[in-house]
Amino acid sequence: MPALFLGHGSPMNVLEDNRYTRAWQQLGETLPRPRAILAISAHWYTRGTAVTAMHQPRTIHDFGGFPQALFDVHYPAPGSPALAQQVIEVLAPIAVQADSEWGFDHGSWGVLAKMYPEADIPLIQLSIDSTQSAAWHFEMGRKLAALRDEGVMIVASGNVVHNLRMIRWQGAEHAYPWAENFNQFVRDNLHFQGSSAQHPLVNYEQHESAKLANPTPEHYLPLLYILGTRIDDEPVTVPVEGMEMGAISMLSVQIG
Repeated sequence: MPALFLGHGSPMNVLEDNRYTRAWQQLGETLPRPRAILAISAHWYTRGTAVTAMHQPRTIHDFGGFPQALFDVHYPAPGSPALAQQVIEVLAPIAVQADSEWGFDHGSWGVLAKMYPEADIPLIQLSIDSTQSAAWHFEMGRKLAALRDEGVMIVASGNVVHNLRMIRWQGAEHAYPWAENFNQFVRDNLHFQGSSAQHPLVNYEQHESAKLANPTPEHYLPLLYILGTRIDDEPVTVPVEGMEMGAISMLSVQIG
């Protein structure tokens, strides 16, 4: 199965029809249909690692100040305790908690509602351990790559440039130079092959614009899981990209 990083942007994309949502829809229509999906969202940022392990996870509306129509959207995909257990085993000896409280946050269902609107594919979500290094997250992707051979699509969701404090309400069509600079740095290094110690995108904090592009790392780190799943010289493509409100990158990346 292919592996995807999707720049999710505003929760309003759930209600809108735009070039990003159409790209996500096209992915769902054209990629091989997975037997299950493992989602990794910027919005489940935890101490330690957890995986949803319930039969019917809830839809989490983890945002505020948006129209009621957005809160009325639910994504009732079935969970998969069996796949959750498989993830726990694949990631061993890393301790992964089988979680029965979380569910699907908008980082996962917000994009999957466009890809697979019927919500009929079993779905689990893996949290991002806030205590670990970028290299650790990349190596997690390497471990998870084995699931791709078993019909599991890995879909990570975040934004490679995500600075909400700097978003532009006026002149939003013009990205900040530092945002464009960091986004291009990511774009230019997607095909890098080598160890995590050498990978420019693992060592992204060395970039001059890294702190402005990502004041906190949780929206960037999901990309590293997807880059980690790449096997040898698999193709890396960009299904859609763009900059929104000056400081949010909508870059999406497909492996395979």
